[in-house]
Amino acid sequence: MRKAGEATFQTRFKRDFLLNKYLYLMMVPVLAYYFTFHYAPMYGALIAFKEYTPNKGILGSAWVGFQHFNDFFSSYYFWRILKNTVIISLYSLCFEFPAPIILAVLINELTNKRFQRFVQTVTYMPYFISLIVIAGMIKDFTNNGGLINNFLTYFGANDTAMLQKPELFRTIYILSEIWQKIGWESIIYLAALMGIDQEQYEAAKIDGASRIKQIWHVTLPGILPTIAIMFILRMGNLLNVGFEKIILLYNPSTYDTADVISSFVYRKGLIEFGWSYSSAVGLFNSVINLALLILANKISKKISQNSLW
Repeated sequence: MRKAGEATFQTRFKRDFLLNKYLYLMMVPVLAYYFTFHYAPMYGALIAFKEYTPNKGILGSAWVGFQHFNDFFSSYYFWRILKNTVIISLYSLCFEFPAPIILAVLINELTNKRFQRFVQTVTYMPYFISLIVIAGMIKDFTNNGGLINNFLTYFGANDTAMLQKPELFRTIYILSEIWQKIGWESIIYLAALMGIDQEQYEAAKIDGASRIKQIWHVTLPGILPTIAIMFILRMGNLLNVGFEKIILLYNPSTYDTADVISSFVYRKGLIEFGWSYSSAVGLFNSVINLALLILANKISKKISQNSLW
């Protein structure tokens, strides 16, 4: 005999499905995408515990247990790529994450609508430029005789190939990430700003609050839930440093500061054909990201009552 709660749930779901069947239909391509490209490939994570060879397949390859993980943890590269990944991720969290929030607040404070639209357009544009083109521009700007070098030499600095300097790679990477993404990532915060009740600003003005105090006591609390959710999502991808740009910009002379987990996985898996070893490294990275996501969600829920679940 079915429980009353189960029957009620089925009845509600059936009624909701009939009322919103087209919305449910729109979900099908999204669910198909995630199942095909995010859940089905998880079966391939088995090769992290095997000595995978293509002719034997995943199931036919021999089990080796945690051998690849042990080899990675005991290798010379482990601490180097872990340190580089953590440092670049923390730089991104400290400098790249707040940048679109600051930009959105500043745009929101502009009173000239034409200038506001101009600033938005200019800051959005780099996001739509191909990453290959972006990397080429960065190389041209930072090479000997490039735009940035010419600017710095005007003030007495030495002309140098910046991407050949390990100590400069992280700075160049983070600054280029901010330049490329700040406008696009500010859109969600601008949308959140539109939802703030304007009467709160009027009340703050009556109380004598300055523009800075209005931002601090009205604007930022108004978008705090959005900031919290975006922070949790960023923490879940903290160690997923974008390897595409790093691969396009780094070289053997900068491996000491530029080589991260994702670029290491790329070299070991696709260039050196160490499929099982690279899968073990990638699985380790995913597990750490999952742990960070759960931790950030719990902390955010406890501090600000905002969370993903």
